[in-house]
Amino acid sequence: MAQVRDGFQSRLGFVLAAAGAAVGLGNIWGFPTQAANHGGGAFLLAYFIVIFLLALPALYTELYLGHQAQANPVKALKQAWQEKQPSVGAAAGYVGLAGAIVMLSFYSIVAGWMLAHSIEPVTSMLGFDEASQFLTGDSTHRNFIFTPLMLLLTAAIILKGVKSGIETWSRRLMPLLLLLLCCLIAYMATLEGAEEGFKAYLVPDFSKITDPDLIIAAMGQAFFSLSLGVGCMMIYGSYLKPNENLPKLTFSVAMLDTGVAFLAGLLIIPAIFVAQQNGVEVFQDGKLAGEGRLIFAILPELFSSMGQIGIWVGLTFFVLMSIASLTSTISSTEIPVSFLVENHGMDRKRATWVVTLVILLCSSLIIMNFDWLFGLVISVFTRYQLPLMGLFYFVTVGWMWKRGNKLIENATGLQYWFAQYLRFVCPVLMTAVFVNVVVNK
Repeated sequence: MAQVRDGFQSRLGFVLAAAGAAVGLGNIWGFPTQAANHGGGAFLLAYFIVIFLLALPALYTELYLGHQAQANPVKALKQAWQEKQPSVGAAAGYVGLAGAIVMLSFYSIVAGWMLAHSIEPVTSMLGFDEASQFLTGDSTHRNFIFTPLMLLLTAAIILKGVKSGIETWSRRLMPLLLLLLCCLIAYMATLEGAEEGFKAYLVPDFSKITDPDLIIAAMGQAFFSLSLGVGCMMIYGSYLKPNENLPKLTFSVAMLDTGVAFLAGLLIIPAIFVAQQNGVEVFQDGKLAGEGRLIFAILPELFSSMGQIGIWVGLTFFVLMSIASLTSTISSTEIPVSFLVENHGMDRKRATWVVTLVILLCSSLIIMNFDWLFGLVISVFTRYQLPLMGLFYFVTVGWMWKRGNKLIENATGLQYWFAQYLRFVCPVLMTAVFVNVVVNK
């Protein structure tokens, strides 16, 4: 007898889980610095426009593929290409599968850093200075302790399945993430220098609105911030009940993810200006510092300059970052796990441990060859795989999938025009993102 497929039991559970998959570290440190470096409010305006023009259709396309197939990405894409070349669809599914494992390999390392930094304030309060230095230092030993810890946390949730694991924990972690974010924003707003940060973030510099760099940065950020192109959204879409209102749910996920990105900006940019007020160097070549230096150098320096309250602010911030990491690793791990369960008949427990072990081995390879491999893996993944897979999904739904494609078959009215937009406009926009990301990086 066929096994009953697990799935989301409520719309809220799905929205929180899908938004959790999208809300990641790039959202919380990438979006704010992109905004500050590209005209503040002008970037926000361009970003919101691009969310509607490109990211929403891309999110809908990926969710739709999974929802219609009620299967993992390999099966879903093979099914969509059934009439043309099923092997091409399946191959793309395998590329997404490999991409999810590659992404998890480096993401788990960074997530481990967040976990280590969230423990450091506790060791600092207890006076364990050596432990604090170990937790915030850059060592192979630390990576080999905290990367497996993050993988075990992820596996513990995945083992329980979609309803009892992913949905239940998303309903707990996402509200906690929002609460911590709002508390930190409220506190940061009381500090000297924060007002200048709010202005840099929110006040538009409309002289930059026509800058091609700003438009491309907004397009890239909108696409990447929703975790599109890996298959996370496809697998989550497949766990929805067949009669769900997909356009409405897509909009809800995109708005929650965009809301968190916006709130992250309200925290990070004022925090950077507060740090500058306290004598911390925050600019590099006239641009606000971003990525690793921002999270692991500038902000910890700011927290330590706050005295006793800084320990609690640092603790809250890195717990927030650990939650953002965990909600993303859960969704990416579910892709290969569901593949092993559905395509190879493994039980969930065995599939979860097999995937966790494979990711640990890949992460270990990166840790042992960190200096050259870490940056290379991130670059190949973000610059090539994500936009190309997004483009492939548009082509699949718009051109290759005929029979059973309700979006294209007998479409009338608004649905007809949306289908044409997906077929003709979105691939052009997606190609523009890919070309410019490759050329300008």
